Amino acid sequence: MQLQDIDKRRYRKHLNWVIGLCIAVLTAGSLGIAQSLILIFPDADGSHFHWNLLGVILTCLGIFLILKRIRHHPFMIEVVYVWELKQALNRITRKMPKLKKAAQQGDINAMLAMQYSYSGSRQLWTLDDNTITLEDLAIWQAELDALAQQYQVTLDIEKYNERILEAF
Repeated sequence: MQLQDIDKRRYRKHLNWVIGLCIAVLTAGSLGIAQSLILIFPDADGSHFHWNLLGVILTCLGIFLILKRIRHHPFMIEVVYVWELKQALNRITRKMPKLKKAAQQGDINAMLAMQYSYSGSRQLWTLDDNTITLEDLAIWQAELDALAQQYQVTLDIEKYNERILEAF
């Protein structure tokens, strides 16, 4: 996955719409399904937990299927991109201790994965207005830049491929 420039305002607007619609559908769908099941199959004890739970599960499944179906719609481009970026960064984060150790020993692929992670994190945190951790990121980036200079490596994130993580 390559990093892309996306419009922050458009992303936030579309994300808020998707979240709002998911909440509305979850509320209406789970209550509607649960109430329908309670009408059809009343419980003498008055406990309808299982019907309420089934309503929530079925509605969540429906939302998932709808989101999966519309993920390629132009409205969803930014939302899906950020979701996929978070997944890619999570895969790198799980390997980060091994990547840092390998980078200290001059492994170019480890440094490249770290560079991608730092660049992607910077973009993600900026999009989500999470500026508190940007200071830490600047420190990590400086450490990586020092390693790249020490081993005379140029880190081009365009060359990053997720398959290099398999070695770590």
